[in-house]
Formats: sequence, structure tokens, C-alpha cells
Amino acid sequence: MPFQNKFPLHLPGEKSTENQNISLVAADVKQKDTTLGYYVSENGKLELKAKKEYNTQDFGLFSDILNLFLEEHSLSKPSRISIAVPGPVLNGKCTTENLPFDLDIELIRSRTEVEHITLINDLEAMAYGLKGTEDKDFCTLHKNSSTTKGNVAILAPGRGLGEAGMFWDGECLRPFATEGGHSEFSPRAEDELELYRFLKAIHGIVSWESVLSHEGLFNVYRFVRDMRRQEEPEWLTQKLEKGDSHEVIIDAALNGENRACALTVEAYVDFIAREASNLVLKLKATGGLILAGSLAVKIEALLKMPSFYQTFVISDKMENILKSTPIYLLKNENAILTGAAYYGAFGRH
Repeated sequence: MPFQNKFPLHLPGEKSTENQNISLVAADVKQKDTTLGYYVSENGKLELKAKKEYNTQDFGLFSDILNLFLEEHSLSKPSRISIAVPGPVLNGKCTTENLPFDLDIELIRSRTEVEHITLINDLEAMAYGLKGTEDKDFCTLHKNSSTTKGNVAILAPGRGLGEAGMFWDGECLRPFATEGGHSEFSPRAEDELELYRFLKAIHGIVSWESVLSHEGLFNVYRFVRDMRRQEEPEWLTQKLEKGDSHEVIIDAALNGENRACALTVEAYVDFIAREASNLVLKLKATGGLILAGSLAVKIEALLKMPSFYQTFVISDKMENILKSTPIYLLKNENAILTGAAYYGAFGRH
């Protein structure tokens, strides 16, 4: 069965004549960069006409990015705008410290004169983005012989820790956002208690995002380096100081160049398995677990190791549910943008 057919999404407006031949700008807004795409709908499908990435920090308003995009590509004003944002959407607004501007549907509407505007959480958009995926966009980490229909969990460690779900209503899957990445980290073993105390002294509240994100990976590395007294050679110090520490640490671990990095990534994979297990049980995600995000993709080889799965299925009484849950890795980096587009075009009648 094609992967796309494994996840039949609730898009009630696909066959509506009102949603045909419309133009739409979708946006994937992130702290570092914002990607915009111009789409046109036809027969329940979307065709991408133009796409460009911008430095988010260069702009004071989202509408400024949109207007520049339209001007640079000589595009007419779209019929609709759909924006995926890295934070909770409440009453048509999203305020997050990660962005240089707030997002407000009414403000964007007044500045663009586009009536039909939607805001959607980025992980919820990623779920809708499954509509535009192909088999090559997935890797099966654990295959289950049964075909149990049910809820689906999505865990995406990246610049933050994204968590979302898809509710199985008996016919299709309905994506929804969560802020589960900000729930408190739960240590299991003595060394994890030490890590918790180490991070608590720094952050006060220790969330799962504090260990499962770009910054979280460096937090774990600092603990291993400082509290486990692991050597940091000069070449590694120089690379870490240049930025993108998560990539430096993972590369050094995968290439066997540094023990501290290897221990860090080993712990990191264990934490992903733990929180993935938590999310599956909380959502009763018998329909599957989807891992996504830049960090998960980068450590694909480690997620295929038996140790990841062995940690994932540990439970007091629910190992049977965890063992029956198929696990996939989503490698399509455009899923959020595509999902925002599908939601904006067909998310309603």
C-alpha cells in the first residue's frame, strides 16, 4: 500500500467547486527562515508555481515577506493565504518569542486585502502535508504485520520539539496540534536524574524540548562534557563556536571522532525513543508513529538500530500496544509548506 494511502486525511473541501481554480500562498514560518509557495488548485490537487525562502529576522511583519515574494515573482494577489507557525494558534493569533513578529489574521488581512486567511500550527500542517508525499519520502523503522486503523502520533525534534496527532474518526484522520514538547522531562535512571539537576540549575523548568531539540542536544553534550569530564579537543571547540552545534555533535558522533559526542547522541536517541513511547501511549496511536524533523532525519542510521526500538517498547503494562505500533521516518522537508497549502485550499467545504 502506498504510504499516502496509509494516512487518509480529512480534507472535506477537496471536491467542492468553490475550492477549484483558486490561487493560494502558503508559508512555513520558522525562527531562522520563512518559505513561501504560490499554488493553484485544480481537481482537488495543488500545483506549485513559485517558491522562495527568506531570512525571517530581516522582516518586522509577515505581510512584508509576502509582498516581497509576490513582487519578485510578478504574481497577482492570491485568493487565499495559509500560514504554518511554530507555536500555538489561539483565536486567529500566534505570539511566540521565536519570531520577530506576531501573527494575527486580522492584521494580515488589513495589510494584504486577502479575505480568506488561515493560521495553523506547523506540526499540524506537517500532518496535512502527508497528502503531498510519495513513498520515497518515508523510511519504515518498524513494520507491523497488522493493519490496525487508529490514531497517529507525530514527533519532530528540530529547532524545537514538535508534537502532534491525527485522530481516526472511523473513516479518515483529523490532524491536531499539541504543545507536548513543553511538558516536563522525566528522568528514569540515576544518570538522567543528574542531567535533570544540571539542566534545572540552568533553566529552572526542564521540558522535553530542553533535551530533544537543537539546543537540547547541546544541553546533553554540555552535561556529558562537564559532568562526565569528557575531553573536548581544540578542533571540536572551534567547530562548536562557529554555530550549528547540533550538526557538529552528530557528525563527530557518526564519524567516531569524539567520545563525548558519541555518548551525547547515544543518550539523545534513547530520549527520542522514550518521548515517542510517551506520545504513542497518550494518544493511543495504534495507527502509527511518524518521526520527522531535521534531527531525526540526520540520525536515521541510529534510529534503525535495535537499541532504539528496544527502548521504545519499554512500558509498565502497555508493551503490547507499543510493539504493535508501526514506526515511520518522514524525510520530506517540504511537508509543512505543502500541508499549509492543502489545509488552506481544502480544509473546509
